Amino acid sequence: MNGSSLPYRPCAGVMLINRAGRVFVGQRIDSTVEAWQMPQGGIDDGEDAETAAIRELGEETGVKPDKVELIAVAPHELTYDLPPDLIGKVWKGKWRGQRQRWFLYRFLGEDTDIDIATKHQEFRAWRWVAPAELPEIIVPFKKALYTDVLAAFADHLG
Repeated sequence: MNGSSLPYRPCAGVMLINRAGRVFVGQRIDSTVEAWQMPQGGIDDGEDAETAAIRELGEETGVKPDKVELIAVAPHELTYDLPPDLIGKVWKGKWRGQRQRWFLYRFLGEDTDIDIATKHQEFRAWRWVAPAELPEIIVPFKKALYTDVLAAFADHLG
C-alpha cells in the first residue's frame, strides 16, 4: 500500500537525560525485535505539543512533571515514514508516519521515580544509554529521525 497520500500523525517526543548525561530508552512491549525508543506519543485534539510530551512521559515512564525540567525544544518538527509493510496496519491505517515535536528534559528524580508498569504499559524494560547509542538501538526506519533529534539537541548533550 502506498501511503504517500496519507497525512502524518501529530506527535510529541521526549529526550530525557539524567545527571550523567545518559538518555532514557524503553523497550517496546509490542515488538518482536529488540527495539528501544524514547518516550513519545500522539498529540490529542486541542492539546499543545509540550503538554502532550509531559503527558506521554508520565503515561510511559511514571515520571511526574515535578521530576523534570525543560532544557530545549527542537527548532522544527521532525518526520518519519512507516515502512511500506506497516502502512495501513498501525494507527487504524490513517497515517503514513509521524510528524513530531521533540523536547529535551533533564531528569531531576531518582531511578526509583521511574515505573514503566503504568496503566497502559508500553515498555517491558528500560535503561539509560549514551546519546550516541540511540541510532543503533532504534528500529531501522526511525534511525534518521533519531539522528536528527541528536543534532537538534547537540549543544545540550555532553
